[in-house]
Amino acid sequence: MSAKRLQQQVEALSRSARHFNKSEVECLIKLFDTLVTMSSDRFGAVGFDRNMFRDTLHRTFGMTDDMVMDRVFRTFDRDNDSCISVEEWVEGLSVFLRGTLEERIKYCFEVYDLNGDGYISREEMFQMLKNSLLKQPSEEDPDEGIKDLVDIALKKMDYDHDGKLSFADFEKAVKDDNLLLEAFGPCLPDIKGSLAFEKKTFKGNRKL
Repeated sequence: MSAKRLQQQVEALSRSARHFNKSEVECLIKLFDTLVTMSSDRFGAVGFDRNMFRDTLHRTFGMTDDMVMDRVFRTFDRDNDSCISVEEWVEGLSVFLRGTLEERIKYCFEVYDLNGDGYISREEMFQMLKNSLLKQPSEEDPDEGIKDLVDIALKKMDYDHDGKLSFADFEKAVKDDNLLLEAFGPCLPDIKGSLAFEKKTFKGNRKL
């Protein structure tokens, strides 16, 4: 990429990804280019495909849940073209790493709303929880335990008692108790993962 093109990208993305300063944006663009160059798949020139993105989430932030990683991919991939562009990467990371509580509530809600209908249904909660909880070998039917968890979540978060969570329900519940932000599975990096990523990425041009 030419220096001029890089500067133009840095300028534009510093405005839209407002949690990063210009030198951080530049480091993220360079990291993106490095990762894309390392990959030899068909999206190589354009951006990350799903597998590359999942590899990065797994390697960098220790994410292991396929379903959650897939949802994070879809949340980053704003134009739904199955490829994450440099803009989607930087703007996505801005919320992923440093988002305000409001931004993170919106992001987590989108991850959990599996069919994109604006609600987290009982079925969606069940799917997410079943996926994120470790399968414990036990005498009981594990699905029963998950159904109980879904009931508890609804009791705590479903303010209008319609049997599903609207964005307003989710937002109110999380504002009352921040621990509910990732109630249905870990879809944000933990502090340790974020700090390690930032330290490595913003220190200069050291490769991941």
